[in-house]
Amino acid sequence: MELILGFAIAVLIAITGVGAGSLIAPLLILFLHVPVAEAVGTALIYSAAVKFVVVPVQIWKRQVEWKTLGLILATGLPGVAIGSLIFQRVAHNEKNNFWLYMSLGLMIVISSAWHIYRHFKPAGELARRTNSPAWLAAVMLPIGAEVGFSSSGAGALGSLALLGLTPLDVRRVVGTDLAFGLCLSIVGGTLHLHSAGLNANLLVNLIVGGVLGGLVGAGLASRIPVRAMKLALSLWLLAMGVQLCWHALA
Repeated sequence: MELILGFAIAVLIAITGVGAGSLIAPLLILFLHVPVAEAVGTALIYSAAVKFVVVPVQIWKRQVEWKTLGLILATGLPGVAIGSLIFQRVAHNEKNNFWLYMSLGLMIVISSAWHIYRHFKPAGELARRTNSPAWLAAVMLPIGAEVGFSSSGAGALGSLALLGLTPLDVRRVVGTDLAFGLCLSIVGGTLHLHSAGLNANLLVNLIVGGVLGGLVGAGLASRIPVRAMKLALSLWLLAMGVQLCWHALA
């Protein structure tokens, strides 16, 4: 089951670009009944493994803007460390499960809603940009903290910040954001696993399936209507985010 899950998620990531953290954590919690603390750490390490395959391709294609990457990592890495430490304090008290489920659910709702918004928004309106390095650095601190706390956010919120606050074209936004997410996943995943422990069999199966899925997805990307699939996937993620919020309230 874990191999199939890792394979399927990696295929979807390779085709649509939707973040690994947004997909893997709710699936582990809702379908495999993995504890929240373990699910978030596993999602971060899985995300790092998938991006280890993808980011070198982005570097080879010269789609990573190194100066911008250095700027956002300067605040994003402290942010992910802060978010991970806060999560560790909250996760070890079962009374805080409401906040864990609610924060993860809300993050996934926001992320999926952004993808849905982009689907229906005219391209010309999404292209309006500014160049604000100071604001970009400031915004990446809470984004990093959100990644550390819930494993999701680097894809949707990171790309949103880069689109709105830099003059980078879409390809460099994607490449830079993937490299940013890789670094955050490594740091956040290491901190989470140090605290919550590691289900080695689960993680290995997910990664093996993910590597195979990434290769298959890369080959299918040019043959599948990505726009329609991304919308369907975003709607499904929105439903899962709402389900996590409902689980918190229940």
